[in-house]
Amino acid sequence: MSHLSQRPEKPVVGVPMPHESAALHVTGAALYTDDLVHRTKDVLHAYPVQVMKAHGRITALRTGPALAVPGVVRVLTGVDVPGVNDAGMKHDEPLFPDTVMFHGHAVAWVLAETLEAARLGAAAVEVELDELPSLVTLREAIDAGSFHGARPEMLSGDVEAGFADSAHVFTGELRFSDQEHFYLETHAALAHIDEAEQVFVQSSTQHPSETQEIVAHVLGLHSHEVTVQCLRMGGGFGGKEMQPHGFAAVAALGAKLTGRPVRVRLNRTQDLTMSGKRHGFHAQWKIGFDADGRIRALDATLTADGGWSLDLSEPVVARALCHIDNTYWIPNARIAGRVARTNKVSNTAFRGFGGPQGMLVIEDIMGRCAPLLGLDPTELRERNFYRPGQSTPYGQPVVRPERISAVWQQVQDNAGIADRKREIAAFNAAHPHTKRALAITGIKFGISFNLTAFNQGGALVLIYKDGSVLINHGGTEMGQGLHTKMLQVAATTLGIPLHKVRLAPTRTDKVPNTSATAASAGTDLNGAAVKNACEQLRERLLGVAATQLGSSASDVRIVEGVARTLGSDRELAWDDLVRTAYFQRVQLSAAGFYRTEGLHWDAKAFQGSPFKYFSHGAAAAEVEVDGFTGAYRIRRVDIVHDVGDSLSPMIDIGQIEGGFVQGAGWLTLEDMRWDNSDGPNRGRLLTQAASTYKLPSFSEMPEEFHVALLRNATEEGAVYGSKAVGEPPLMLAFSVREALRQAAAAFGPSGVSVELASPATPEAVYWAIQAARGNDTSRNGHTGDGSASGRTTRHGTEALSGA
Repeated sequence: MSHLSQRPEKPVVGVPMPHESAALHVTGAALYTDDLVHRTKDVLHAYPVQVMKAHGRITALRTGPALAVPGVVRVLTGVDVPGVNDAGMKHDEPLFPDTVMFHGHAVAWVLAETLEAARLGAAAVEVELDELPSLVTLREAIDAGSFHGARPEMLSGDVEAGFADSAHVFTGELRFSDQEHFYLETHAALAHIDEAEQVFVQSSTQHPSETQEIVAHVLGLHSHEVTVQCLRMGGGFGGKEMQPHGFAAVAALGAKLTGRPVRVRLNRTQDLTMSGKRHGFHAQWKIGFDADGRIRALDATLTADGGWSLDLSEPVVARALCHIDNTYWIPNARIAGRVARTNKVSNTAFRGFGGPQGMLVIEDIMGRCAPLLGLDPTELRERNFYRPGQSTPYGQPVVRPERISAVWQQVQDNAGIADRKREIAAFNAAHPHTKRALAITGIKFGISFNLTAFNQGGALVLIYKDGSVLINHGGTEMGQGLHTKMLQVAATTLGIPLHKVRLAPTRTDKVPNTSATAASAGTDLNGAAVKNACEQLRERLLGVAATQLGSSASDVRIVEGVARTLGSDRELAWDDLVRTAYFQRVQLSAAGFYRTEGLHWDAKAFQGSPFKYFSHGAAAAEVEVDGFTGAYRIRRVDIVHDVGDSLSPMIDIGQIEGGFVQGAGWLTLEDMRWDNSDGPNRGRLLTQAASTYKLPSFSEMPEEFHVALLRNATEEGAVYGSKAVGEPPLMLAFSVREALRQAAAAFGPSGVSVELASPATPEAVYWAIQAARGNDTSRNGHTGDGSASGRTTRHGTEALSGA
C-alpha cells in the first residue's frame, strides 16, 4: 500500500462524526459573509442597476437622478474602474458593460447608506438602449450558428466500420434543461481598505485565489495587495466557483473609491436573474448495436447553452464528452462538442460539471433502445459494462472495472431486486390506472480537474507551545464537510485527539494560488497537502521524542496524543513533547503541498488520462405513476456507492443522499422557464422564486432510502485510501428517470419504447403515458416550453415520433 493511502494505528479518519459546524448551523451561530456587516462600522450598501431587456447597446446612462436620492453616496460605472473593466478569466465579461447581453444585466451599481436608499437610487438611474435581436433558446442559437469557444472532437476506433458491423442502428436527439443552484445563501461580499491601503474582501466564494486575482486586476493592483477570505458558504454547488468574482470586485471598487466598507448581497430574485446555471444541452446521436445488444459505434454532437459569455463552458463541454461513455465500453466513437452563445446569463459550473449531461445522453439512449432490441434495460446495461483491458474513447484505461459490477450486484442483493420485480409485475397486472417500475443505473465518474495545472493543493499547519494545532488549507467549506475531513486527517497524521486541532477560515494570505473547491477534488488535494505538512511536523517531533525516550526515531510512535517507543513502556505526552521541541528550537510550523501524479491530457487531440481514478456507484429506484395525471412518487431507493475507505462515513452518506436528491430534482422537477416570445419581456426568466421553480422537498424524498458504502474499496494512491464523494452521487438519480420511463411504458403494449422529456415533470410523464397507450404521439415528451426529448429512428424508418 502506498504511503499516501496507508492508515496508522487508531486513526481518527474513518470514525463517523457530525459536521464540524453542525451545532453552529442549527443554532444560528454560524457566521456567513453577510453576517459580518452587522459587526462592521459605516458600511455602504450596493444595489445593481439592471436593464430588463435581453440585448441592446447602451446609448445613454444618466446617474444624476440617483445622486439626488437621499442616502445615495455614489454610483459606480465603467469610468470608475482604475484597472481592467472585466470580471471573467476569459476577459469577455465586462464588469460595467456598454452592451446589455441578457435580461437583468447589471450596468451600474448604486452605493448608499441603507439598502433601501440604494434600491431607490438604482431605480432612479436612467438607461437608454438601442435594442438588438436576441437569441433566447438553444435551438435559436443552433439555427443561427451562434457559437463561441473551442469545438472539441473525441475520436476512437473506426466509427464507419463500427456502424457497418452493427445489426441495429438508431438515431435520435435529446434536449434537456438547465438547473438553478439555489444555494440557501445568495452571492455576498464585504470589502474594506485598511490603513496600508490593503484590500480585504470577505466573499462567499469557492475560489478565493481567483476572486483575489479578479479584484486585483479590476483595481489595477497586484495580488499581494488583495486578501480574500471565505468563512463558509451556505451552499455553492459550483455556482460560486467563477460567479462571485464580479460581485467581490464591485464591493472592493466601492470601498477603494469611498474609503468605507461596501457590502454586496443579492436578494433571491437578483441572484436568480444575474447568476449562471447548469448548462442545458442538446444532443444529436446515432448508435449501432450488434445482434447481442453490444455497442459497436456512437456518433454524437453535444451542444451546451453557454449563455452570453464563456465562463467555464469549454471545460464543461470537455467533461461531458469524457463522460458520455459512463459505464459502457464504446469501441468506436466520434463525439463532437460545442458551446452555443445565447442572450441569457452565463452558465457555469454545477455539481458534476458537464459529466451529468454527457452521462444522461447515453443513459437515455440505453433506456430508449432496450425495448427496440427486445432486451430488459438492466440486461442491456450489463452487457455493455467495461471489462478488464478496455479503455475510454479518450484513451484512459479503466482500471478496476470489476467495481462497476460489484456495486451493481451489491445493490441488487441489498434491494431484493428479483423478488420486487415479480411483485411489481403482479401489481401492474392488477392496476390498469397505476403502474410501478424499478430501474437500476450505474455511474463511472472521473476525479480530477480537466486542466492538469489545477490538480495541486496547499496547507499551512501550526503547532503552538501548549500543544494545540491550527490548520489552514486552500479548500472552502460550503456545507459538504471538507473542513471536518481535514480535521480528521490532521489528527490522524499527528497521532493526537481531534479536540487538539482547530481549523482557520480559508484565506489567500495563508495558502496562495489555490484551486477552486470543485471537481470533487477538495479532499484529495487539500487532504494530501494537510497530511504532507503534518508529516513534516511529526518527523521533527519524532526526533525530539527519540532523544527524550532514549531510542531511535524510527521506533517511536505517536498514538492518541502519547509518544511511545516500540517494545518499551516509556512514554511522553504530546503537550510535553511539543514544549520540549520549542525549547530545543525545533520549527513547529510547516507548509504542505500536493500535486496529483499520473495525469496527462492533450486537449487538441482530446486524448490522455485526465483523471486520477474513477468513482463508481449504482442505484435502484422504484416509482409509482398515476395514469390519469402523470403524478408519481418515489417508493424506494437503494444505493451502493464507492468512496474508497471513507474518511468520515457520516459525512459521506450525507453527501450521497444530498447529491442523489439534487440529481432527482434536476431530472424530474426543476423546470426553468424563459420568455421566448417576441413580446416586451423576451429573455426574462419566468421562474424567479421558489414559488415558481420547483425544488425537491421532503414530499419528494424516497419513502424508503437505503445507502450503503462499497466494502473493501481502498483507493491506492489517495489520501488514507479514500475517494471523492461530492459530485458522483448526483448521477445516481438517473435511476429515477429510467424508472419513470419504464412505468410510463407499462401503460402500453409490451416492448414499447418511450421517450421522456427532461425534466420528467408529471406533465411530461403524462404525455409519455399517452404516447405509450398509442392515444397521442404528437406531443410525446412535450414539456410545455417547446422542448422535447427528441425522436428515435431505426434503420432510417421512424419507430417513435417526437415533438
